Amino acid sequence: MLDALWIFVSSPTLLLWLSIAVPIGLFFGIVPGFGGKLAIISVMPLLFRMDPASGIVFLISLHAVVHTGGALPAILFGIPGTGPSTAMLADGHAMARKGEAVRALTASTAASVIGGVLGAVVLAALVPFAMTAVTWMSYPEIFFLALFGILFCALLSEGALAKGLLTGCFGLLLATVGAEKIFGTHRFTGEHQFLWGGIDLITAILAIYAVPEMIEMAAARKDDTADAKIHQRTDVLRQQWLGLRDVLEHRWLTFRTSMIGAVIGIIPGLGGDVASWFCYGHAAQKSKTPEKFGKGAVEGIIGPEAANNSKEGGALVPTLFLGIPGSSGMAVLLVALVPLGISPGPRLAVDQPQLVWIMVWALAASNILAGLMLYLISFRLNAIARIRAEYLVPYVYLFVLISIFLSSGEWRFYLVMAGLALVGYAFKKFDWPRAPFVIGFILGPAAEDALVKSLGIWGGTFFARPASLLIIAVLTLGFVRLSRRMIRQAAQNAARRGEIR
Repeated sequence: MLDALWIFVSSPTLLLWLSIAVPIGLFFGIVPGFGGKLAIISVMPLLFRMDPASGIVFLISLHAVVHTGGALPAILFGIPGTGPSTAMLADGHAMARKGEAVRALTASTAASVIGGVLGAVVLAALVPFAMTAVTWMSYPEIFFLALFGILFCALLSEGALAKGLLTGCFGLLLATVGAEKIFGTHRFTGEHQFLWGGIDLITAILAIYAVPEMIEMAAARKDDTADAKIHQRTDVLRQQWLGLRDVLEHRWLTFRTSMIGAVIGIIPGLGGDVASWFCYGHAAQKSKTPEKFGKGAVEGIIGPEAANNSKEGGALVPTLFLGIPGSSGMAVLLVALVPLGISPGPRLAVDQPQLVWIMVWALAASNILAGLMLYLISFRLNAIARIRAEYLVPYVYLFVLISIFLSSGEWRFYLVMAGLALVGYAFKKFDWPRAPFVIGFILGPAAEDALVKSLGIWGGTFFARPASLLIIAVLTLGFVRLSRRMIRQAAQNAARRGEIR
């Protein structure tokens, strides 16, 4: 372990590839529609000329910081750079609209760095227990995690539980569009072949979140006072300190969500979306003010962002030591290891232990370097948040259109975007929560696949597995506690309104 650290820090070549990979990874996270998979695919031709150590440092560092960069457009423009960034979008963008963009960016970056480092610690600690950790969780557990993720997000719909459940179910419904994965049945596709693969995730998220925000910004007529409040020049150093202080004050939330994200990352098939939304629900459950979530709660940024990056350390466990990709990004990473001559499997830690520890150090170092880079340029990024809407909106629309085409490669998804944008604007206009829709849309395929396979393997008794019962008990307890807290808060608010009258 220490030998690998010395090799890593004393090698100019490895440090050079680290410093090249981090800004590239941040760029692919910042641009909506790019993401980690496209980043790895784009650099694969370079790998054929690299030695294994340089190649693995380059790949791990590149992939590890993509989600760190995805927070920037989510906070500044209300456009998620990556799928998992959607979980913190509402709170992050709300803070930016209040003139606290640097504070939100700093809190997001600090939480990402801590999560990434803790994910590396989990990777190092769980190597001997990789097989047990993966086999402990199977399809029934994945189904219950997905189901409760939707329920948690519905609970975050303050005073509108029914609306939250309905929008969550609408997301589940749209997730069924396309060819069913088990039997290949086409559902809700009509004669349109471009829908056989389902509705593109980036298209749906941008249509529901980004386009309605741009419509509102373009149509709004704010008075000079309100405009000055949002776009006033801020004390950047003070906001940076406040963002760091937020993470310090919520250090146990950062630690818990980092651990949860790493554990979810170990489970093949879940990925960063599940980790982010699950930890968003956990942050709301533990918060003293859950009613502030979606309106600028810093806990709604810290929880998902810590889980985003810690998930990568967990996902590397089954990918490297079992040859089972922990997520779609890890599946591409698995392919990229071939030109380097690295064979994932149980013997990797035995045959190439030094290479494994170099991966661990690269994972931790890349997150720290990415955090420093974003921290140093955050004062420049604050200027973007203060650009007037009439100048910003056309470019964001163009950005959205380019992102959708890059993600789907199909122009007809612009029509899908237009239809969903109207739905998203209606949700926003009439105060219907949008988070349950997104989590339902994201988790729907995983939940359906896990349910079908659970019924096929275990029948109706799949819920009686020990791990399933444990998850049901823990999450039901959290569900009840959060419900009681929100009911109590609603009663207090009603009492205050009565006193005012």
